[in-house]
Amino acid sequence: MPASPPALAASARNVLGLGSKTLAGQAVATDLLEISLDDKYTKAAGRVFVTGIQALVRLPLEQRRRDLAAGLNTAGYITGYRGSPLGAYDQQLSRAKALLAEHHVVHQPGVNEDLAATACQGTQAVGQDGHGRYDGVFAIWYAKGPGVDRSGDAIKHGNLFGSARRGGVLLLLGDDHICESSTTAHQSEYAMVDAMVPILNPSGVQEILEYGLHGIAMSRYSGAWVALKCIHDTVESTASIEVDPDSPRIVEPEDFPMPPGGLGYYVPPEKPWPPLALEAEQRVHTVKMEAARAYARANRLDRVVLGRAGARVMVVTTGKSWMDVAAALDELGIDGVRARALDFGVYKVGLVFPLEPVMLEHAVGGSELVVVVEEKRGLIEGQLKELLYAAERRPRVVGKQDEHGAVLFPSHGALDANMVALAIARRLAERSGDAAMRTSADEMEARRKAVSGNPAALVRLPWFCPGCPHNTSTRSPEGSRTVAGIGCHFMATWMGRDTVGFTQMGGEGASWLGEAPFTDTPHVFQNIGDGTFYHSGSLTVRAAKASGADITFKILYNDAVAMTGGQKMETANLTVPQVAGLLATEGATEIAVVTDEPGKYPLSAFPSGVRVHHRDDLDGVQRHMRTVPGVSAIIYDQTCAAEKRRRRKQGRMADPDRRVVINELVCEGCGDCGVQSNCVAVQPVETELGRKRRIDQSSCNKDFSCLEGFCPSFVTVHGARLQRSRSTVEEATLGELPAPVLPDLSGPYGIVVTGIGGTGVITIAALLGMAAHLEGKGFVGLDMVGLAQKGGAVVSHLKLAPTPEDIGSPRVAAGGASLLLGCDLVVAAGRTALPTVRRGFTRVVANTEEVMTGAFTKDPDLTFPALRLRRSLTDAAGGEAVTFVDASRIATGLLGDAIATNLFMVGVAWQQGLIPLSAEAIERAIEVNGVAVEMNRRAFRWGRRWAAGPAAVEAAAGVKAPPAAETLDQLVDRRAAFLADYQDAAYAQRYRDAVARVRAAERRVVAGSERLAEAAARSLFRLMAYKDEYEVARLYTDGSFLKQLGKEMAGWRRLEVHLAPPLLASRDPVTGHLRKRRFGPWILHAFRLLAPLKRLRGTAFDPFGWTAERRTERELIGRFESLLAEITERLTPERHGLAIELAELPQRMRGFGHVKAANIEKARAREAELLAAFRQERPPVKAAA
Repeated sequence: MPASPPALAASARNVLGLGSKTLAGQAVATDLLEISLDDKYTKAAGRVFVTGIQALVRLPLEQRRRDLAAGLNTAGYITGYRGSPLGAYDQQLSRAKALLAEHHVVHQPGVNEDLAATACQGTQAVGQDGHGRYDGVFAIWYAKGPGVDRSGDAIKHGNLFGSARRGGVLLLLGDDHICESSTTAHQSEYAMVDAMVPILNPSGVQEILEYGLHGIAMSRYSGAWVALKCIHDTVESTASIEVDPDSPRIVEPEDFPMPPGGLGYYVPPEKPWPPLALEAEQRVHTVKMEAARAYARANRLDRVVLGRAGARVMVVTTGKSWMDVAAALDELGIDGVRARALDFGVYKVGLVFPLEPVMLEHAVGGSELVVVVEEKRGLIEGQLKELLYAAERRPRVVGKQDEHGAVLFPSHGALDANMVALAIARRLAERSGDAAMRTSADEMEARRKAVSGNPAALVRLPWFCPGCPHNTSTRSPEGSRTVAGIGCHFMATWMGRDTVGFTQMGGEGASWLGEAPFTDTPHVFQNIGDGTFYHSGSLTVRAAKASGADITFKILYNDAVAMTGGQKMETANLTVPQVAGLLATEGATEIAVVTDEPGKYPLSAFPSGVRVHHRDDLDGVQRHMRTVPGVSAIIYDQTCAAEKRRRRKQGRMADPDRRVVINELVCEGCGDCGVQSNCVAVQPVETELGRKRRIDQSSCNKDFSCLEGFCPSFVTVHGARLQRSRSTVEEATLGELPAPVLPDLSGPYGIVVTGIGGTGVITIAALLGMAAHLEGKGFVGLDMVGLAQKGGAVVSHLKLAPTPEDIGSPRVAAGGASLLLGCDLVVAAGRTALPTVRRGFTRVVANTEEVMTGAFTKDPDLTFPALRLRRSLTDAAGGEAVTFVDASRIATGLLGDAIATNLFMVGVAWQQGLIPLSAEAIERAIEVNGVAVEMNRRAFRWGRRWAAGPAAVEAAAGVKAPPAAETLDQLVDRRAAFLADYQDAAYAQRYRDAVARVRAAERRVVAGSERLAEAAARSLFRLMAYKDEYEVARLYTDGSFLKQLGKEMAGWRRLEVHLAPPLLASRDPVTGHLRKRRFGPWILHAFRLLAPLKRLRGTAFDPFGWTAERRTERELIGRFESLLAEITERLTPERHGLAIELAELPQRMRGFGHVKAANIEKARAREAELLAAFRQERPPVKAAA
């Protein structure tokens, strides 16, 4: 283990040429590192700031440089198929395309994984025919775990032929141990064991680069393909690492008898293959495996990293588990001195298969107990036991099972530092009798139990992005079943869309072929992404045709591989007509194209018989397709919303010059717009007259499907620009800021940042990491994203330390956060972030903005549990340790953009002395990032200013204290005034009188309560203010809407209102519901003429009053007045709770047309149940909440 952290920090400063000074307790960097963003690939020696993915991009560049220095003219070839945790690899390679070409490295993404693996085999044959242009070609193949599985045969064949002496093949295994962004958890080591491929397991970004170079060198030496394990905690983390052209130093073994001719690429002689195959197999199993072991031995890939070899208790570990062990030892306070006192050691394995026996026996020979710490199924443990079986003194070995056969480290899920620390502490306490170790074990046990406490108040599940085509494309027609596919559209399985089940990638549809002969279900729809279809999914269309099954494939063509970052498919994408042609060739009986832009395709573009429909007709198209015998197909064509946003910013796609605004007074809050669009940009807005809806313009991607909500409140605004109101107050004019005392960075300092996917929250980790890098400090960051990038819960783990060696695991362990920076309240109080909080240790800074989850699209009455979420944080950390700040509202008021919230939060935390980095370094990191530099710098400073004095900052932002709760008198007065404008004074008085009667009765029966009267006041108002044609016209022309619009938009050119007047609107041929249409500016003039005719409402001269809808609305008023009369007459203390629920029911009777009719029907059914209970002689007691 390293020396004391302060000494290491001083050493690092000396090495990097940094100095520091202290001013009023604040560490201020005087000499920040001079860096460039290109350093990660071009800097020859020193410290660079990279992600694990970027280290893999640097790897082939470094290999080419090394080969040139050795006098070799080599080239590189990179191929594979993206997938988490290697989802961004091909994207980063594309960005470095020019640099790769300069170094003679070719990146060719594969159509799928197994074909890409076979291409790697070809690279090793270069020059065998005497025509090669290079001395050799090194190949790098990449895939996530399922892609490794499907490529087993290709890898076996490739490894059988082997690698060239000046080539080499490195396989990057992207394993998702805890299914963060996959349909299954996976572990690829055993696939490699089956193919006899040596496996290296790095324990961080530094070792990804070093082991990658070792892997290529080992492949060249042994003639075997070599695998490099890449998991989220290593390859998707960010760190400040050391690079050196001479490190690692490659040493060829001197103790291995290399066979004549070496172990290079195997060129079979002209003999029958079966005997040769067995000969090649023998070379792999015996000679090549021993060569790999010899290489590991010569280069000390496995070594004792703490304590002494043969210590009484030895931990054997590798990769990510080594980081967990390091963090556990830090938690237990075990450094080099303490380890010697406890007679304890750690042996870190780099080559996990085949395990090297000589170094192993030296490390654990003579030990009493060996604790093997490895995640998922044990690989080292079994080999270790086998290798030590014949040893004179065999140690006791525990790992997956403890000394008594019980589970110690489970083979499922993931390990964490606390679990490891507890296991080590118990065994050291038992063998050494150390009281401190026993106390540590007891404390950790208590902490683990506390972590599994109460369920979260609200969960932020991933959701389709605003405007995502899958919001529409994944709908199923009533009565049909849809099977999910791989990709973003998989999320439909938790969105109530009759979408169930899934298969492996490319198997979409094949499961139905086995089910269909044995079920009465006649047909299914099968979702499949365009990327999957091209990868391998087209084969299932062929299989379905051969089986005769009745199935409709829905090809979800979104023009991008959206799940992993918006890459283009291989071959620059198949076009929609080409997909249709492939489907026709495979024998699809009928093909339809459904798109948001049907006019962009000439009919001649498609095979004969293919029809093009607007997306509004999807339901009808699907209902038809399920009647078509055999295989049919729908190609749903609409570009990915996130990709649209990118292309529009880059000027590569037209940006519609219109936006959607909801007239809040017309809106009923029924939620049909959310149901129709499934869009999270449709957010609640709490008004004086109840909850309404608004469009979050900052996240809206202009899909316009929300316009399908059956409601006359939707307006499209043409030619407008968003109002970006900014404070005119300059931060610097508010006086000098005091310098905070920053935390002592004598060891690892854990920070956890929470937010919502897509809001830029992961920028915080990147900026703080860069600031630490600039100061020469150790840093590692890990963003828990996966599916969460789609509006879900994002949690970033950051660790700062004097040097990289002090950090250990990138994950902040349970109770290990020094700071929880909660940019989203839901995620901060969720089950991932909250366990990192420890009372008396953790400080919390939390944003109080209330952002609804995706579930709100389906539940219009979903409440945001702000008080429960806050209480969760204060209970965990202690009230005095938590700072709540309305950061989003303040940052938007100051800088005109909610994205400024992230750096505002950093500023608050920094000024409170919770971030051990200088302000100079943070602001320099903002400059290096190069995005919205001035706004982010100002946001950081305003956050500091708020922490020093909130009142002045909130005043500058125009943020006012929330108004006091409205009294019942105020509530009634407001609504009565509204009703007077709605109809007349008599109508308003009718309302007042009815509420007064309920209020008097409640006072008599339940002294001090106004719950019933308030429910009656709200519900009666909703019924009496029903929005007929006159009222909608009034609310568009009384000036309130233009006032609302002026706060959101400026300089509009044209307004269009979306309505469905019965006399003018057509009906949907399937549902029979009226369809909305657009009405231009002339409709506002018509509204001005219509609004004054409100006095005709309900009279014999009311042309609209004879419709069934208007008659029902008038009837509801009378029914409710009668119900209130019965309630006041029968009210008792026992009936009070039931009375309140009855009085609240009309608040559910929201919406327009068929939406309102359905809500009325549901409310009436519930009313019948409640009335039956209310009218009982002795009703069940229902307490008023």
